[in-house]
Amino acid sequence: MSEEGGDVVRRERFSGGPARGFLSSMDADERLFEADLAVDRAHVVMLTEQGIVDDESASTILNALADVEATGYAALDGEDIHAAIETAVIERTGNEGGRMHTARSRNDEVATCIRYRLREDLLDASETTLVLREALVEAARAHAETTMPGYTHRQPAQPTTVGHFLSSYAQALGRDTDRLLEAYDRTNRSPLGAAAFAGTPFDIDRERTADLLGFDAVLGNSMDAVSTRNFLVEAASALATLSVTLSGLATDLVEFATDEYVEIDDDYASTSSIMPQKKNPDTLELVRASAGTASAGLNGLLTTLKGLPRAYNRDLQEATPHIWSAIDGVVPATEVAAGAVATASWNESELAAAAGNGFATATGVADLLAMHGVPFRTAHEIVASAAQCAADRTSGETASRAAEEGADYAAVEAAAQEVLDDSLSAYVEHEAVEAALDPDASVASRDSVGGPAPSAVAAVLDEMEDGIEDDQELLAERREGLATAERALEAEVDEYA
Repeated sequence: MSEEGGDVVRRERFSGGPARGFLSSMDADERLFEADLAVDRAHVVMLTEQGIVDDESASTILNALADVEATGYAALDGEDIHAAIETAVIERTGNEGGRMHTARSRNDEVATCIRYRLREDLLDASETTLVLREALVEAARAHAETTMPGYTHRQPAQPTTVGHFLSSYAQALGRDTDRLLEAYDRTNRSPLGAAAFAGTPFDIDRERTADLLGFDAVLGNSMDAVSTRNFLVEAASALATLSVTLSGLATDLVEFATDEYVEIDDDYASTSSIMPQKKNPDTLELVRASAGTASAGLNGLLTTLKGLPRAYNRDLQEATPHIWSAIDGVVPATEVAAGAVATASWNESELAAAAGNGFATATGVADLLAMHGVPFRTAHEIVASAAQCAADRTSGETASRAAEEGADYAAVEAAAQEVLDDSLSAYVEHEAVEAALDPDASVASRDSVGGPAPSAVAAVLDEMEDGIEDDQELLAERREGLATAERALEAEVDEYA
């Protein structure tokens, strides 16, 4: 720090007053420490290569940055991480350190540091989705033939399988991975060299700093480069969408645990502080809650950015923490969901017993009649009447049980006589109707692409495994690109040591 108590940006005139703390972002800037050091190093290397800074000054500055890194973030003091590091360098080097900020502004520096750090977070988020997808696909393959009740409006609808249910989330997560990787690609573009917003008269090489920092491209318009935060919106949107997927999965698993269809492993559950007999799926409830954090971050970003004039405005300082909170909420939630899925135990007998509840095979019977010449709406009427007949044959608790267990052949036959004025056997064989009434047979018959039949689920799971492998390769390529750039920058910096 300078003797006056300010940093090199504010100096004495603007170093005091009640608003200094209000302006500071140091508390939120720790995660940008390594990013800012990398950006400073790349910028100094480029300035030296362009003859704007001499080799001796570059060596002095780069050695000072190494010392700042070794001393650590906690030793810094300033309005923000960027001014704090520059101040620390000048304290170590004298006026020579001031050459580091030539041909740039904090505006392009800040934007570059945010992108530099966020791209790593987006790759980490993408990787967690791959882990969850693998867990879902593995469990789905193990339970491709485990019949279970399927629901709409949380009411028994049609029988399906655990494999079909789990793979539905794996498919949704595949799109979540796509969105995160696409957000990475648009984040990984360099604003450095745009200066305050109007470029610089110095003969800089923006492509060189972009390469040294592992960016795929340079943002061409300098005003857009420093002012845009739509890459944050895109990342926050991808994270919020992922969190909604996680919330749905968590809700289903919590509901199924209540129904005793699935048991959550003890590592992902807890007990009551007063009721020791209870086992609560607490971690999944927190996974579900992470959607609130992520959606709030997206809304906060959009609200902050709405109506801002070009180019840079200090409002943008308040935009960035929204993306960090989303990252910090959603990434651990995805990891926990993956663990919960991988260790869950499915109660196959309970699921099978419940698969036909509420005459869940009704649609299958209606489809069967339609296949044998009965207009579907007429078939629909027959099956609806059969469900009512099953309930009407008994009363009280027995009636409730009959309705819960579903209609049998006699009920369908009675309904056919009423609606068609003809025997059911005139349209379809007795054995075919009995098969349609059976949940396992009903599931097996639904072998259209994407359906719950084990063969259809297996085909989709094969595609999903291929998709996971493809995305793992894309992720590895991006990570290797960043690692290669990091090694290249280190090699260049070593030349001045």
